[in-house]
Amino acid sequence: MPKRKSGSAIEEPPKRVNVEEKDVEDESDSDQEDHPQNRQVQGVSEVSDAGIVESITLKNFMCHSHLGPFTFGSNVNFVVGNNGSGKSAILTALIVTLGGNAHATNRGLSLKGFVKEGESSADVSITLRNKGRDAFKSEVYGPAITVDLRITREGLRTYKLRSKSGQIISTKKEELLSILDHFNIQFFMKSTKLDKMKEDFVQIKTTKRITEEKIEQHGQYLKDLKQKYLEKEERFKNLSSLDEKETKLEELQNQMAWVLVQDMENELKPLKEKLQSDRHSTEKYDAKVEEWKNKVEEAEGKYRQIEERLEGITQQVQELQPESAQLKSEAREKNAVLNSREVTVHRCRAHLRDLEKDKAQLSSRINVLKLSITQKSGAESQARMERVEQLKAELENMNHQTSTLEQQIDQYRHACRCATEEQGKMKREQDVFQKSIDANRRNLQNMESSRSNRLRRFGEHMPTLLTAIDKAGRKGQFRQKPRGPLGHLILLKDPDLALAVEVCLKGQLQAFTCDNHDDEKVLQGLMSKVCPNARRPAIITSHFLPRVHDTRSRAVNHPEYPSVLHSLEIEDPVVANCLIDQRGIESVLLIKNQTDARRVMQGGSPPRNCSQAFSKDGDQVFNNRSYSAEQTRANYLSGDVEEEIRHLQKELENQKAQATRFQQQMGKLDDDVKQNDGLLRRAQVEERTIKNKAAKIKLELSELQNVEEPQSEDLNPLEEELQEIVSKISSKRAECDEAQAQMADCKAAYEKAEQKYKQHKEQIFTATEDAEHVKDELSKTDQDVGKCKHHKKHYDEKRTAHLRSIQALEGNLESKEQELQTSVAKATEICPERVEVRRTARSLDNEISRLNVKISTQQRQQGNRDEVVRQYHEALQNYKNMAMQMKNLKSYVQCLNGLMNQRLQKYSKLRRSVGDKLCQGKIILRLT
Repeated sequence: MPKRKSGSAIEEPPKRVNVEEKDVEDESDSDQEDHPQNRQVQGVSEVSDAGIVESITLKNFMCHSHLGPFTFGSNVNFVVGNNGSGKSAILTALIVTLGGNAHATNRGLSLKGFVKEGESSADVSITLRNKGRDAFKSEVYGPAITVDLRITREGLRTYKLRSKSGQIISTKKEELLSILDHFNIQFFMKSTKLDKMKEDFVQIKTTKRITEEKIEQHGQYLKDLKQKYLEKEERFKNLSSLDEKETKLEELQNQMAWVLVQDMENELKPLKEKLQSDRHSTEKYDAKVEEWKNKVEEAEGKYRQIEERLEGITQQVQELQPESAQLKSEAREKNAVLNSREVTVHRCRAHLRDLEKDKAQLSSRINVLKLSITQKSGAESQARMERVEQLKAELENMNHQTSTLEQQIDQYRHACRCATEEQGKMKREQDVFQKSIDANRRNLQNMESSRSNRLRRFGEHMPTLLTAIDKAGRKGQFRQKPRGPLGHLILLKDPDLALAVEVCLKGQLQAFTCDNHDDEKVLQGLMSKVCPNARRPAIITSHFLPRVHDTRSRAVNHPEYPSVLHSLEIEDPVVANCLIDQRGIESVLLIKNQTDARRVMQGGSPPRNCSQAFSKDGDQVFNNRSYSAEQTRANYLSGDVEEEIRHLQKELENQKAQATRFQQQMGKLDDDVKQNDGLLRRAQVEERTIKNKAAKIKLELSELQNVEEPQSEDLNPLEEELQEIVSKISSKRAECDEAQAQMADCKAAYEKAEQKYKQHKEQIFTATEDAEHVKDELSKTDQDVGKCKHHKKHYDEKRTAHLRSIQALEGNLESKEQELQTSVAKATEICPERVEVRRTARSLDNEISRLNVKISTQQRQQGNRDEVVRQYHEALQNYKNMAMQMKNLKSYVQCLNGLMNQRLQKYSKLRRSVGDKLCQGKIILRLT
């Protein structure tokens, strides 16, 4: 650790006693004289004082509840005191907190031993100075670094490194080790070089052990070499000749060479005959391939036509959608205008009623004045005037009632019409919703049944149908047992792609596949018995092959996204071939993200051999168009049945609640319609009654008004005012009539816009239904295309296999002829004159083998002269080299023993010296 130029004593509380300062200084001086390196490091400390331990605080550490804080001086510090006063605790805390282990302290075997008895943890806090040019991250820690250590009762050690302000900078030990390395802080073993001596001693000891093991191994190997040398020496003396047997062997080899030529000539005759026959059989395969090629082109043309129809309908729907939104917006705007016009009409009518009241009041006043002026007219004239006023009031009141009733009748009719239209709309929605509920209920029943049998997910009748197929298969009714349902025979590698695979395979999941048409008829009979009324699964007839098709030339290979074929685990090659033929799953990519799918398929040129792609949500993406999936969850391939059951139950509960709300809304609409009808009829009857009464009152009023009365000049202003009010009433009535006419126009415009919007919406609905029918037709045509392609592919493969067989036969024949020529050349090289041999190649080979065994046995016993001589000299040289190596290794081990004894003596002496200083309690903390 860094050193200081002078010393300062740390004084402790009551327990401590000071040691004489003179003795300590002498010891410190002698220690510095013994180590010249200290003077060199002391000079460095004059430049920078970063890394100095400023203070330490202990809590619940070893046997002390609380020690410190102790503030150290800037140079050498001496810790003195009585036994148990805390000297060792301070030193141990410094070692443990600054990265040392428990063994290095010689005070315990583990960290948990430093926690005071009865406490759950121990805490140590050390503050390091961080000033000068050697400061560590001064912009982060500031002028001081505080290291907080906590040791738990379980022996766990946690660090907190704080800045000068107390902010926690790090809790990692790696940061503490970086600080220690930066400040070059070391303890005991490292500073005294004892650890280096220990490492050297251990390394020498290990080298000695390895060398001794090698000596032991080489000693055994030396014995083996000596034994081998003696054996070679014995064989060196026992050589003999084998000329007679070798001559006999050469004659047999000549005969063997020409026998092989005769056998190859006999093999070529049937191959030439078969090749000639196969060449004549190629024409019938060509005719079949051409026939199914025409059928494929016809089916593909039909598929393209239907696809164009579907694109046209889709385009029509897409074009109608914006117009529908525009019509809806226009209807809303016209409805708002209608509402404003209705408010204007109501306001005009209210103003008109006020004018009528003013007119009635003024008329009453005029009548009173007339009555006072014309008292001479008698009781008859007065009664007539009163009757006129009464009739006018009644007539005015009836006009108000009639106007109000007309408005009410219009409102009731509009409400009845809107409620009726809403009823029709809700009934259509309820029918669609009920179909969805029934479908979910069937799916839920199948899911619940599939808990015990997964086959029930493909239909309630499916287990019974498979049982019937097994029975028919055991009775021999099938040539090849049908496979199905296909969805039950495949497994997903990635469950997230279940919906995408279902949408891709569509009806093939419930389909069966048969090897021939006879098996198909038998299977159809079984289906008619097992599920007479239910929808029967589709049957695909295709010849069963024992191996999966080779799709390497036409399959899509993408580095990121798998094809449908690669995402499925299919054990049965028949099932794999059926899906390849029917759906082309080797050329369909599965891309989880829809955006990525559009980017891959439509961002440029699609991947090679890729016909389409499906997203995780079931969306189908082509290179120039895409379709959204109507299905939202997987029904057949989902792995978690319980999750699907819970989802369906929750969806059914929501649908039932929604159906209940539908029923409540329908009931409310029925009540509104009935109520509005009743109110409409009553208002119409009341209107007719009031109009009849008004007609009678007008007649009587006309008769009374025809009687002339003398007028007074005092009544002229009132009558003029009355005429003014009457003119205002007329103008206001005209204004009201105009507003009513405008309201009627707005109402007609609104009804027209609403009707146009409904018709447009009906067109979209009809186009959507047509698209569904076209999709079904497209799916059936797709299956027909797949079947035609399968048959064409079948005959293509048969023709290709036939041609390949002819090519293989030709190649085999050519290679046989080349082999024959090579064999003749080799035989001529072995024996120039052809030898007619009647023996078979097998008998000759057996005799040659027996003669070779005899020669080999004799050669093993005696050996070749040159080889035996060479092996003898080689064994002698190896034995001498190994003996020399053994001698050198033994000398090396003796040298290592001497080195180990010297190292051990020096190590023990130095360790005893350090131990004596530690035991005397004279500890010097040298902090640089």
